[in-house]
Amino acid sequence: MTKEYKAKVFKSGNSLALRLPKALGLEEGAEMVLREMPLGYSFEPAEAPVRKIDVSGFAGKCPWLKPLPREDFDSSPRDWHLLDRSTDDV
Repeated sequence: MTKEYKAKVFKSGNSLALRLPKALGLEEGAEMVLREMPLGYSFEPAEAPVRKIDVSGFAGKCPWLKPLPREDFDSSPRDWHLLDRSTDDV
């Protein structure tokens, strides 16, 4: 069996507002979708937008994790003379 609540319509600025009972468990500022139906109205919570997670504060949260060494900057010898094209015959 569904519960029945009474709500009051009142003027708020240039609009009408509907005062809903706290017993419904709605949070202040929650967005709702209101639908006009043939026999009345229905309302339900609007879908929350997909939230992005900020991972910038995660560094240091796991002190046991160590950064991996960069393999592209190891100390192995390079044959830099192979890059010098000034002596190539073109």
